[in-house]
Amino acid sequence: MNEENKNIAVSFWLLLITSLVGIMIVVGGLTRLTDSGLSITRWDLISGILPPLSLNEWEKSFSLYKKIPEFKILNSNMTLEQFKFIYYWEYSHRLLGRVIGIFYFFPLFYFTLKKTINKKFLLSLYSIFFLILLQGFVGWYMVQSGLIDRIDVSHYRLSLHLTLAFLLFILLLWNYLEYNNNKNLTGNKKLPYFFPIILLTLITVQISIGAFVSGLDAGQIYNSWPLMNGNYFPDDSSLKDLISLDSLNTPSIVQFIHRNVAYLILIFFLYIFIKVFNNNDFIYLRKIVLLIFLSLLVQIFLGILTVLYGAQILIASMHQIGSIFLITSSLILVFKNSRIN
Repeated sequence: MNEENKNIAVSFWLLLITSLVGIMIVVGGLTRLTDSGLSITRWDLISGILPPLSLNEWEKSFSLYKKIPEFKILNSNMTLEQFKFIYYWEYSHRLLGRVIGIFYFFPLFYFTLKKTINKKFLLSLYSIFFLILLQGFVGWYMVQSGLIDRIDVSHYRLSLHLTLAFLLFILLLWNYLEYNNNKNLTGNKKLPYFFPIILLTLITVQISIGAFVSGLDAGQIYNSWPLMNGNYFPDDSSLKDLISLDSLNTPSIVQFIHRNVAYLILIFFLYIFIKVFNNNDFIYLRKIVLLIFLSLLVQIFLGILTVLYGAQILIASMHQIGSIFLITSSLILVFKNSRIN
């Protein structure tokens, strides 16, 4: 394999894994939205590769689900066919996680043996593999929180799981961009390096808060915009609740925070937007900044619809997909800005 073919192979591999992680985020979101995450009550790393294949196996899996609070309190009338629906969502989520692990490790090991990958990338790429393994444990750690004393998973653990998934996505995409761009861009100057990084950080924090909204079903209350049932601040809480240690356990407060972080992101981004389009030194950034602007507008629109329609599955899923596009475009801005001497 010549040098060019080696680079193409590694590039395709990184793009494939990045795409799979993006799909994993979408499937994970749908698993949450369909309340399917607790349908598989065991973590069988090897035997769990196959779903139940006989009626007897299905009944055994269903009997395990019947032992947890979610079934006893919420789904006691669930039939076996209904159980199969939620089981397959969680099964698909876990199977895709295994696929990502396998498709990541074995090519990485092969590329390492063949010395295909530049040494400067190896530490980063093996660190990503460690995070993929960690994500598997965090996923099970999350599921465990809903098997004994709760009817749902911990929203803290859900947020950790989603945030780690986006961190993996960011690291994979960054390595893909680095691997395919060895030349500096042409430009007169760059934005202060912390501007794009702050934007990316704010969006990541917003995604983490979004997981709290999802975990607490906070999108199913205060289904009005721009006010929360006629008030800027939710009327079932007080301002002192906003700064209390229990604020992240209160659905209305969490929704309020999620709304206002969105406003903060928009205001901060508009400052970047004006700065880039008012200065010809930043012409090389205008296309990506415009893409972020469009992604941000669509994401805010989808967020509003998600609230208005009480987190209806299709709209809420599109809102989560929008966050992937927003993270992607924002990371490209960070990358392009960093490539100017």
